Amino acid sequence: MKKMVRILDGNIFALSEDNGDMAFSPTSPSGFFAFDTRFLSTWRLSLDGERLHPLAIHEPSYYEIRFFLVPGNPTHYVDAKVSVIRDRWISDSSFTERLTVLNHTGEPVDYVVRLDIDSDFAPIYNVVWPHASSLRGYRQVSDDRLRLGYQRERFHRVTDVSTSEPADIDDQGLTYRIRVDRQARWSTTLNVRSMVLRPDGADIREQLRHGHGQVGAQLRHDLRQWLSDAPRLECDWEPLATTYNRGLVDLAGLRFSPLALPHETMLAAGLPWSATIIGRDAILACYQTLPFVPRMAATTLRLLALDQGMVLDDFRDEEPGKMLNEFRYGEMAAFEERPQSPYYGGADVTPLFVVLLDEYERWTGDADLVRNLEDAARAALHWIDEYADLRGDGYVWYQRRNERTGAMNHCWKDSPEAICYRDGRLPGLPRATCELQGYAYDAKRRGARLAREFWGDPAYADRLERQAAELKQRFNRDFWIRDGEYFALALGPDGDQVDALASNMGHLLWSGIVEESRAPAVAGHLLGPGLFSGWGVRTLGKGQARYNPLGYHLGTVWPFDNSLIAAGLRRYGFVAEAGVIAETIIDAAQHFAGRMPESFAGYDRDLTRYPVPYPAANSPQASATGAIFLLLRTLLGLEPYGEHLVVHPAIPQRFGRIELLDIPGRWGRMDAIGNARVTVP
Repeated sequence: MKKMVRILDGNIFALSEDNGDMAFSPTSPSGFFAFDTRFLSTWRLSLDGERLHPLAIHEPSYYEIRFFLVPGNPTHYVDAKVSVIRDRWISDSSFTERLTVLNHTGEPVDYVVRLDIDSDFAPIYNVVWPHASSLRGYRQVSDDRLRLGYQRERFHRVTDVSTSEPADIDDQGLTYRIRVDRQARWSTTLNVRSMVLRPDGADIREQLRHGHGQVGAQLRHDLRQWLSDAPRLECDWEPLATTYNRGLVDLAGLRFSPLALPHETMLAAGLPWSATIIGRDAILACYQTLPFVPRMAATTLRLLALDQGMVLDDFRDEEPGKMLNEFRYGEMAAFEERPQSPYYGGADVTPLFVVLLDEYERWTGDADLVRNLEDAARAALHWIDEYADLRGDGYVWYQRRNERTGAMNHCWKDSPEAICYRDGRLPGLPRATCELQGYAYDAKRRGARLAREFWGDPAYADRLERQAAELKQRFNRDFWIRDGEYFALALGPDGDQVDALASNMGHLLWSGIVEESRAPAVAGHLLGPGLFSGWGVRTLGKGQARYNPLGYHLGTVWPFDNSLIAAGLRRYGFVAEAGVIAETIIDAAQHFAGRMPESFAGYDRDLTRYPVPYPAANSPQASATGAIFLLLRTLLGLEPYGEHLVVHPAIPQRFGRIELLDIPGRWGRMDAIGNARVTVP
């Protein structure tokens, strides 16, 4: 797979080769994308018929990039007589590129600058396959612009390309025939606007947060304000600072305004495959970042409540009270070739909604939101009992209603083979994965607090607490594998234990459903040779039949997964073990320039010496980016307690001193300071 460079602004992004060109590839999702559609599939520059090659790339921010290029293959034997700079940035719905040609000779020179342009309007789902846009596509050429369009009934998308300098424009691109004086330069600015049109010709996104026309200066001011509002980190260990600062910038880049709440922002799940609303990722990222940037949690909760399931709809796996898992704006969703408009195939999103609502109030004191979302939270808790309990045994089960295009697994490990027995067999349906029970337990306990303190319903609170206690007792009986001393990955359709050793049981510690007496064995497995790679906890343990260090959920390491595991270990008093995970995950991030990718390979550290990238990982990805923030919270022992912030540091020696200043919350702003005292085993 070619190395791709990227710029983004929420769910609008561009991916290109290292010379700035975009071209169709069966292995890489190259192009300019907005709202789940590729608006540019070809954007290829040549000078006098030659392709250009990079000397350097400068990335000053998430939304802008600069390429320094020369024609031909540069060597140290031949000095280039001409060079080209491509300055590129994204703002709102537009992709802008300024081309500059520099003549390094002592004479005027004539050049032919050609830009080949095409748009296939492919949905992000299948950008690696040719899209039949020619069947419904059209091209319009005028003196100063090229317009490429695609219309299928009400689905209408347009790519509008304009230029600041005169060009010969044809339906395949633009040609500039220029003369550049000696030691001089020539430049032009091209603007590529993506248009998502209604039947009346208006762009449906006109009311979004930024509004059309936000340019670099405004984006820079917005980023500066975002960074200044976040807590300031001062620490001795440079990798921690690098990862924290990279995380803040990546969170800023993933922000976008959903159509339903056009003046607010939430996080797109990840680039490139998930640059949209993914309920699970949005909730988890908000939970991870609550002590740092709490505003987006309220938007996320309101958005999910607006789209909460109302009816039984087999195609969308929708049920009353269930929260959406995914929302897409592309062609396949629009014509119900795929169910993501929205899709509810996630059994974890609904209990996690209640978890986030409670955690949000604990940090912010926003009782109004808790009261405003009471009906949504009650409906979510009712869904756990009424629709998720498919076998009537008090557990959360899932089985897709949409047998044709619905997801097989409705948990965070949603790839088809992720839920498996130790010997590699796949269980039938329905399935009840272990972490779903932990989330349900936590949701009931938190729902009880909300009912008692804000909804004025102590009887309901008592019932939820009783249900949670019964669930905990039942779970520790039915999921515990005695001969291995760990929790089963799931129960199969007959109630049998799906006995693969997997990272999911770390989420059980985070939720609090594990009996105290069993926590040491769980911690031992999580840090043992089967699951722990030296860079983090693998999704599936070595020794399991389907283990594969490059398998998406079958042996890779996921930073978000590890952040929840570390928080769970700390909850049960395993501070040194939590420190090991924090240290190794942050170590791994340094090999990705401080950025936490969605996942990376699960090879043993002593085998590879560095973390091996997973080829198709989203990067940046919201909940992976959020990992550093939850790890910091875990190291500093940050917990809201009434109107106060409790700080109880447990910091490994390698970290030295950590100061997190101006932590926002219901207390206003507070500082947390800790010194290394924990010896890592």
